[in-house]
Amino acid sequence: MRIDILNSYGELSRKAKDIIIQEIKKNHNLLLCTATGGSPTETYELLGKEYQEQPKLFARLRIIKLDEWGGIPMDHPATCESYLQTHLIQPLQVSGSHYTGFNSNPEDPIQECLNIQDKLNMEGPIDLCILGLGMNGHLAFNEPADFLQSHCHIAELSAMSLKHPMASEMQIKPAYGLTLGMADILHSKMILILINGSQKRTIVKQFLSGKISNLIPASFLWLHQNVICLIEKDAMEKMNNPI
Repeated sequence: MRIDILNSYGELSRKAKDIIIQEIKKNHNLLLCTATGGSPTETYELLGKEYQEQPKLFARLRIIKLDEWGGIPMDHPATCESYLQTHLIQPLQVSGSHYTGFNSNPEDPIQECLNIQDKLNMEGPIDLCILGLGMNGHLAFNEPADFLQSHCHIAELSAMSLKHPMASEMQIKPAYGLTLGMADILHSKMILILINGSQKRTIVKQFLSGKISNLIPASFLWLHQNVICLIEKDAMEKMNNPI
């Protein structure tokens, strides 16, 4: 795993944007898996500005949504769908045929997972997967548990996940999560994980220990051969001055 420590969230976002643009230039048909939440927001905004400069670069880009809150209307402003439409899909003018995402309120959640898995199996593997680090070490809605799921599945949301700012905005809380599984993520050709915020110092320390445990799903990224981890300096524990 390559680990880069950046001085600010802005610097982290610019670095992430540059990496994504570099990969799109290598493969204009890139399948990009996109996380939501605070960590990638500025990166997506910078990609939107890049689109204004060179829209043809994004013409063949394909996007798959990493996860979604379940049991919430699709048009709710706090869904992952609303977030991605606002911050990425619309700014990059990604067509419906180039976008795959969970329905946040499907009639049959199990069938929805099967549909997304079938689409990923046809379109994949993921070329570049953008991730954030959950406060309890989760990746997408792969929560700490006795065992982890390989593929798209319905996830029981932890109390920590339900405290996420996106969920806290909802009067009716999500009943479950819909998410790509650990194998889907780890089969990605390249993974870019973005970590920012002083509130994550404890979990960052555990993650960087390199110890692999299903109680910290993100730790499985240490098994992948092509991971870039961008960490804002503020998310690192302050080190004592050397003697």
